[in-house]
Amino acid sequence: MYKPEALPGGPIAFQGSPGAYSDLACRTVFPARATLPCDSFEDTFAAVVEERAALAMIPIENSSAGRVADIHHLLPESGLHIIGEHFQRIHHQLLAPKGATLERLSLVRSHVQALSQCRQFLIDRQLKPVVHADTAGAAAEVAALGDPTQAAVASSLAAEIYGLETLLPDVQDSVNNTTRFIIMAREPRDPEHDHGPAITSFVFRVRSVPAALYKALGGFATNGVNITKLESYIIDENFTVAQFYADIEGHPEQRMVRLALEELGFFSREVRILGVYPASEFRRQKG
Repeated sequence: MYKPEALPGGPIAFQGSPGAYSDLACRTVFPARATLPCDSFEDTFAAVVEERAALAMIPIENSSAGRVADIHHLLPESGLHIIGEHFQRIHHQLLAPKGATLERLSLVRSHVQALSQCRQFLIDRQLKPVVHADTAGAAAEVAALGDPTQAAVASSLAAEIYGLETLLPDVQDSVNNTTRFIIMAREPRDPEHDHGPAITSFVFRVRSVPAALYKALGGFATNGVNITKLESYIIDENFTVAQFYADIEGHPEQRMVRLALEELGFFSREVRILGVYPASEFRRQKG
C-alpha cells in the first residue's frame, strides 16, 4: 500500500475506547505506532489537525451494516486528506466477566452497528441488546459491573484489555463481516499515477438543471472509469441541496479519469477531491 516509514511520525488517532475495532485496525496497519483514543470523530480529526497525532483511522462503511452514520458529512470539513484505506475483517466476540455462562446471560451491550451485525444470534439466544457508544466502552462497562448476566460484543483486543472471558467467538451473522477504514493525514500523499491501482475519493454538488446527475456521471461511463461508491446526503435545512460522495478506480493524472472528472466539473457547482491513494490489496483479492 505504502511504506509506513515514509509517513509522518507520531501516534494514530481513532474514535472510541482502547480495544475498539478502530484501535485494532490501527495496530494491524501500524503495529509500531502508539494509538490515541478520542471521544468523537470530530475529536479524532482535531487530534491530527492540532498535531497531537500524525494520522487518523476512520471507519467509513461495513459490509453488513452499511455506511457509518454522519461520517460523510464530516469528511469534507475535517481539514484532512485521505492517504490510504484498510479493510478489517470483524470477528465479534461475546465477552463476559470471569465465571459467567451462556445459560445465565440475559443482556448484551455493544455499539448499535455491532448489535445489528449480530442480530440473528441475539434473537436465537433471546438476549436483550443494549446500545452503547462503542464496542470497547461496552466491554469496559461489563467488566466494571461484574454482573454474570451481562455480556458485551467486542473485539478480542477488548477482552485482553478489560480482563473479560470469551464465551463465544465469531458471533457475527455474516462470516465475511468486514469494515472499510480510511487513513487520513494533514497533507495529501498522492501516489504516482503509474505505481499501481489507485482510488480517488471526492465530493461534488451538481448544477440545478434537468438530468444534471445523469450528465455529470456520464463521463465515467463513456471513459470506462469504474465508480465503486456513490452516496448522496442533504446538506441544507430546506432539503434542497444534495452533496454526493464518490470513490472511483483510477488516478486523476490518467487520461480517462481526467476526462471523466472534467465532464463532472462541467455539470457540477463544486468538485472537491478528498484523497488519491493506493487501492488496498483486499480489492484485488475480491475482484
